[in-house]
Amino acid sequence: MLRACVIDFGGDSQLSGPEVIQETTDKIIQIKQRLEAAQDRQKSYADRRRRPLEFQVGNFVMLKVSPWKVAYKLDLPETLQGIHNTFHVSCLRKCLADPTQAISLDDVHIDEKLHFTEQSIKILDTRERKLRKKVIPMVLVQWQGRIGADKTWELKEHMRTRYPHLFSS
Repeated sequence: MLRACVIDFGGDSQLSGPEVIQETTDKIIQIKQRLEAAQDRQKSYADRRRRPLEFQVGNFVMLKVSPWKVAYKLDLPETLQGIHNTFHVSCLRKCLADPTQAISLDDVHIDEKLHFTEQSIKILDTRERKLRKKVIPMVLVQWQGRIGADKTWELKEHMRTRYPHLFSS
């Protein structure tokens, strides 16, 4: 039969024996339960966002490109010859957009560093935006190669520094 005994180390008393073992075991069980609950909670959050990926030949997919993830090769059409055909499957998403609204690669301008470039065609309109005591001149610019809206309001000074040829006349 084990008995608990109190040991005195310079004024500090400590328990030893079955009570310490039981208390330690209880704490370990409590820590494990809390860790499992936290893991279950995190897994449920991750599972809500996860969807099974299944693609058929001929399906349209959207590609999310990351330079360090490479794993699967795709058979791309000849119109996409300039694009590398190897991707990680996690970079592919099911495309829900209307394929008739796709942009032709001829309309996209890419410079020598492979950066997307958009070209301003002309200034369509000007206006002044008033904010409290400040007046901000703006211009409506028509763009070529822009995805989405091809006309945007921009700061006049910003456009004058980047595209001075638009203000020559």
